[in-house]
Amino acid sequence: MSQNLFAQVLRVLLNNKSTRNVTAILVLILGAAGITLNGWLPSDKDSSSSTNGGSGDLCEVKKVADGDTMTVICATGEERVRFYCIDTPEMKQKPWGEQARAQLRQYADVGTQVRLERIDKDRYGRIVAEVYKGDTNLNLAQVEAGQAAVYAQYCKKPIYQQVEQQAQAAKKGIWAESGLQQEPWEWRKEQRK
Repeated sequence: MSQNLFAQVLRVLLNNKSTRNVTAILVLILGAAGITLNGWLPSDKDSSSSTNGGSGDLCEVKKVADGDTMTVICATGEERVRFYCIDTPEMKQKPWGEQARAQLRQYADVGTQVRLERIDKDRYGRIVAEVYKGDTNLNLAQVEAGQAAVYAQYCKKPIYQQVEQQAQAAKKGIWAESGLQQEPWEWRKEQRK
């Protein structure tokens, strides 16, 4: 059994009240027998090392709100997800916000299964995560398509800046012409004045 499949099965068993105790006993027995489970158990702490095929939460897309926010249904219930490292134009930044949302819907519309690699929670209670459809990192895909700017203040992964530079050089999406669509955080600040 592959690590990924084992981790998914184990997560389901641990989340199910009727099998949780049996699963915990089995894990203890295997540990006592000296069978190492290192790398086989799902870990919520170490999501940063997973770039594809990881053991994040499997969820179904319920709604795509904009280019960097979606609502998903996971085993733990309904969650709002804010995409890690990126910021897309707001919906009122026409046509940029609508284009960013349309691009994300092309990748993962309602009913699509996605995997969340949780990073944090934001001040609004949303999960901050890298979102995958299969092996495709949708956060990076939005940057690559020129539909998202890298939110450098919150982004600790250099690959995002590298991909953004390529999109800028190719003048994709928001980089086709200068304006606040390239810095949605600045547009929001202007709106608050």
